[in-house]
Amino acid sequence: MSLFLQLRFKHLVAVGLLAVAVAAAVWRFADLQSLWQQYASAGNTAVDKSAVKPGDKPGDKAKYTGGRPGNKDMGEGGGKPTPVSTAQIKRMDMQINVQALGTMTAMNTAVVRSQVDGVLKSLRFTEGQQVQSGQLLAEIDSRAFDAQLNQALGQLARDNAQLLNAQLDLQRYQDLLKKDAIARQQVETQAALVSQLQGTVQADQAQVDTARLQLSYTRVTAPISGRLGLKQAELGSLVRAGDANGLVTITQTQPMAVVFAVPEIHVSLIMRKLKAGQPLTVHAWDRERKQKLANGRVSTTDNAIDLATGTLKLKAALDNRDGQLFPNQFAQIELQLDTLKNTLAVPTASVQRGAQGNFVLVVQDDGTVKSVAVQLLAVQEDRQAIQSDELKEGDSVVTDGADRLRSGSKVEVVKAAKP
Repeated sequence: MSLFLQLRFKHLVAVGLLAVAVAAAVWRFADLQSLWQQYASAGNTAVDKSAVKPGDKPGDKAKYTGGRPGNKDMGEGGGKPTPVSTAQIKRMDMQINVQALGTMTAMNTAVVRSQVDGVLKSLRFTEGQQVQSGQLLAEIDSRAFDAQLNQALGQLARDNAQLLNAQLDLQRYQDLLKKDAIARQQVETQAALVSQLQGTVQADQAQVDTARLQLSYTRVTAPISGRLGLKQAELGSLVRAGDANGLVTITQTQPMAVVFAVPEIHVSLIMRKLKAGQPLTVHAWDRERKQKLANGRVSTTDNAIDLATGTLKLKAALDNRDGQLFPNQFAQIELQLDTLKNTLAVPTASVQRGAQGNFVLVVQDDGTVKSVAVQLLAVQEDRQAIQSDELKEGDSVVTDGADRLRSGSKVEVVKAAKP
């Protein structure tokens, strides 16, 4: 029993210590909660100093406002004027341009292949050279083709002689038939022989023409004008008519074609201008749009709009007389669709974008600004064409400092752009 009493006593002691610890924790949590509420109440209110009257004793209860310390209600037009830069609205002709990404492509590309099998005897070109259509590029050993041509000519000469002899016999037989000195059947047989030999001579002539054509194929000429690529065959090698790589590739680079895509919203205007014969000017720029590569015009369009991108592909011909453009070269394309005559234009920096749309801040006579909604039309360099019934030429719009303003704010013009 003594052991049982000892265990029972230890159990009661442990329970008592646990109860004391729980009570202490609850009291500590309540104390911290009270302190936190006092801190939050003091942090979210500020003393209204205007409510403290002169002569109030320290410790008198101060009046509080619901705002945070340091906030001031300036009101519209309150405080110092905000310094801004301005520029005047002008009327000018603005071009409607479409920006696109384009890829240069050759107008025509031809792989120069040998049309007969033979040993490559000579190359008459330099890699990268500009060549004209019909210019000699290479020669193939022609001895075998010379022999075939001579054989065909010999056979033609032999059959021509037989034909001539048969025609003379026919003439004599016809004279004898008039004198009734020869059978008619013999004359008709001779006439059939003449017709047969005429067919033979005609076939021989075709063989001669074929042999002569095969011989001409030993001189490989340029099928189109353009720039040569790298050679694909070496001197002394056996070339065949079925070689996939051929001898060399020619690309027609003058003019150079560029393919680019424009949004389908512009398709109707593009088609109207093309059908009316009006030129659509294209400018090609480098990747950074710092150097103009070439100028040209739209030549044709694709026959369908791409459903994935909602764009239509256009092809334009670019002037490449200086040879600066190469096939597969990347370019920034600027397509001039139309020109807006005498339209209102503002600096692009003055156009602001808000939840209700685009607007500009106009400086009024009393030194305040007014927000005016505008419709954007076209961009040309640093000018934006706009449409608005509330604006006119000569109005001043804010170009710098507009992010600190709202309609009715007072401003001070520190820099006005020259008109």
